[in-house]
Amino acid sequence: MAQAHGHDHTHDHGHAHHASRGRLTTVLALTLVFLVVEVVAGIVTGSLALLADAGHMLTDVAGLVLALLAMKLAERKASPRRTFGYHRAEVLAALTNGLLLLGVAGYILVEAWDRFRDPQPVSSGPVLLVAGVGLLVNVVGALLLRSGARTSLNLRGAYNEVVADAFSSIGVIVGAAVMGATGWHRVDTLVAVAIALFVLPRTWALLREALHVLLEGTPREVDLGELRQAMEGVPGVKTVHDLHVWTLTSGREAMSAHVVVEAGAPSDKILEDLHLILHARFGIDHTTIQIETEPAPLLQITPRAD
Repeated sequence: MAQAHGHDHTHDHGHAHHASRGRLTTVLALTLVFLVVEVVAGIVTGSLALLADAGHMLTDVAGLVLALLAMKLAERKASPRRTFGYHRAEVLAALTNGLLLLGVAGYILVEAWDRFRDPQPVSSGPVLLVAGVGLLVNVVGALLLRSGARTSLNLRGAYNEVVADAFSSIGVIVGAAVMGATGWHRVDTLVAVAIALFVLPRTWALLREALHVLLEGTPREVDLGELRQAMEGVPGVKTVHDLHVWTLTSGREAMSAHVVVEAGAPSDKILEDLHLILHARFGIDHTTIQIETEPAPLLQITPRAD
């Protein structure tokens, strides 16, 4: 019986990690500065819409801080107490971001109901100007995070928040323009409901994926049946059992399996072939494979007739 462990950490992953952290830091600085501007403008103009949008942007700041904290924790080395290190911190941050977005959507719907019943007058000119600057900040932030959002669950949560806030800014702009032209203040309420309805499905998707990772579900891009068939197709392999594949963090999957091989088969060569298939075809580098040798067939002795 033999066991083999394999893992591979490339320099490209490290460079991408630092680049993503730099972009997150830039977006956080831009968002934090404009958050202060929007709060001040909301108080000065008496605009509840701007203050609500500032509250939405506050969740962006919280999400970005959590994302940066998670990336920093993920750099910490594994220890005897945490043998996988802190890779799951990224997933926990994504889960927290999703819950924050869910809370924001609920707040918007409640506030929209109150404002529909009791609309308040707003100074539309200053609101239009500040919301336009806010939209520009969100667009810049979304462009900076877009590429990383395709591969990182954590960055995807931050990206979704920035995009959602961009739509919130658009809603404030449209509402301010309509109110300035017609004096119809209930349009702000309708825009708020539209924002909440946009946020909810994206939030649910993020929460579902984060929970799937935390429950160690099979990665959605991995077909477990196809993986088993590929492993059993290696010369010398009889069967594969106790096969498990799970996600450590975004872009890093792990696998463990028991592999039964033919009696007398070269275990080292089989392990090498298995690792090659797992890496090249399925992108799995962190593997634990236990080799089990098939029992040799018993010799049948025919009694000699006297």
